[in-house]
Order: sequence, then structure tokens, then C-alpha cells
Amino acid sequence: MTPTTLAPTPAAADPSNGRSAPTPFPAWLRATAVAGLAWNLYGLYQFSLAFTSAGRAAIAAGLTPEQAQLYFGLPGWISGAFAVGVFGGLLGSAALWGRRRWALPVFGMSVAGYALLFAGDVYHGVFAAMPQQLVILAFVVAVAGALLVAAWQAGRRGLLR
Repeated sequence: MTPTTLAPTPAAADPSNGRSAPTPFPAWLRATAVAGLAWNLYGLYQFSLAFTSAGRAAIAAGLTPEQAQLYFGLPGWISGAFAVGVFGGLLGSAALWGRRRWALPVFGMSVAGYALLFAGDVYHGVFAAMPQQLVILAFVVAVAGALLVAAWQAGRRGLLR
């Protein structure tokens, strides 16, 4: 746009110069990316709690001794799956904000990480010992899936580059 008019500049309007006008950044995509970033930053905070003594004490304070023993006795791959989920979601959300195609496979890895975490929690009896974790993790998986679908839709509509 030129400063004095609302008409597009010749470079943006003329397809013969090899450049096309940028695709608009739809509000739904922008809102999804921002919400994904905020959600996954909170997930990163939750993930970090397991690695600090204050965080571990806060987690343990809300658990029975049996629940704490189960939670803190989980194998390391459970934390690895959580890391893949949360870091994948954060990176995917940043890629979605930047309108990058690689947001889709990164969100796919995030969903896979959370699915593995879910399976591990089932196998190790976390949901039986802490039923509220089923609701929480089901919601986390649903949000990760929704971000994956949003990236797929954005790619299908030609909004990612």
C-alpha cells in the first residue's frame, strides 16, 4: 500500500513481476497459534516442576504416599514422552505462528508423545491410582490433536509456507 492511498503497491498487485501478494493471516489461525503457545508454555512449566525440588515437593503435597511413590517411581521414558509432547506442541505452535509447513509434522510428534504418555500411564496404573489424571491427560491429548488438525487445515488452505 502506498502511504497516500489504500491501493496496493504495484509490486504486490502485479503478478508479472514474479511476486504475489502475501496470503492474509486469518484471525482463526493467529488465535490458534497464540492459544497453542500459551497452552504449551503452561505445559513447559508443568514439565519443569518434576525437575526442581520445590516442584517435586508441591506435587507430592497433593498426593497420598502411595500416589507419590507411584508418580515418582515412573520410568524415565514417561518423562521423555511428556517432553516430546510439550516441546513438540510449543515448537509446533511457534511454527504455526510463523506459518511454516513443518508445523504439521511437529504437531504429529507432539500427539505421538502424548499418546505414548497416555499408554504409559495406563500401563503403570496412574489412572487407577489418580483418576483425575485421566481427565487431565485426555484434555491435553485433545488440545494437541486440535492443534494438529488446525495445522492440517491451514496447510490444506495454502496458509503455510
